[in-house]
Amino acid sequence: MSDLEQQIFKELNLLEEKVLHLNSAAINAERQTDLEVAILNQQLKSLQEKNANASDFVDNAVSLLKGLK
Repeated sequence: MSDLEQQIFKELNLLEEKVLHLNSAAINAERQTDLEVAILNQQLKSLQEKNANASDFVDNAVSLLKGLK
């Protein structure tokens, strides 16, 4: 095999390794994104529940204040 062929195969092997590395990085990034979305959805749900409770509390407080007038 000529030196040129060996160099081509060597570069193709390096390219293949880099493609595998990038594919792995892309898969890990997708998993991280899915995890972040799940966490944000849970935080949003929690904040919506707290907001509903706070709204009920304010409504009750306003009602009590109106009753004291």
